[in-house]
Amino acid sequence: MGKALDVLDRVAAFDRPVRFSELLQTSPFPKATLYRLVQTLTRQGMLAFDSERGTYAPGLRLVRMAHAAWAQSSLAPIARFHLDDLSRAVGETVHLAQLDGGQVLYVDKRNAARPVPMFSEAGKVGPAYCTGVGKAMLAFLDEDAREAALAQQSWHRFTEATIDGPAALRAELETIRATGHAFDREEHEPGIHCIAMPVLSGGGRVMGAVSVTSTTTSGAIADLERHLPDLRRAVERIAGDLRDWRFPDQRKE
Repeated sequence: MGKALDVLDRVAAFDRPVRFSELLQTSPFPKATLYRLVQTLTRQGMLAFDSERGTYAPGLRLVRMAHAAWAQSSLAPIARFHLDDLSRAVGETVHLAQLDGGQVLYVDKRNAARPVPMFSEAGKVGPAYCTGVGKAMLAFLDEDAREAALAQQSWHRFTEATIDGPAALRAELETIRATGHAFDREEHEPGIHCIAMPVLSGGGRVMGAVSVTSTTTSGAIADLERHLPDLRRAVERIAGDLRDWRFPDQRKE
């Protein structure tokens, strides 16, 4: 099962149909093992093979499972109308994210009135230690969960502003817990900054985070604080709707 999931992850990571030879270049498995796994996944409908182009892509069965997971395990269906309202109020890019292990999974997004190209898209996984939504969620985890998440960070330096170690991040997380919101100060992408707040259950459990993202050419990072009332209203309304929703594998709070 683990090997098959690894193959599916690698196919999906290409963001396009991929040839077996390309997959082999990035795979830890021998050619025969990889071929066997790919053929099994194709027979099961988890991968789709285009015989004309000789490429593999996520299959319809996997797509159906993804849609079911999105509806049952993602905050997106609950938050969508509140994200719409926030997007209209601020006119900037809005993200909704959840923690996936120690990383950030973007589950929904609203583009700005004037869209700006950036890494984050629904379905993509990004680092937690240098994104606004990631830091907002890390700050409000309990100590054991936070330390476990910190142990999973890569500490890759994306920009000159990227936090590159746990000591510096822990200090910032204390500030985030005190203020209730986090910033991304061009830490993941040059020219992109944001302000973010966590979505917390009634018991204080971290359920996700929402951010308002803009560019440095549109204004200073401090200018994003004017969106705090709208951002706070959005996360509070999402949290309110969560009272009647059971998070996977968790008790209702």
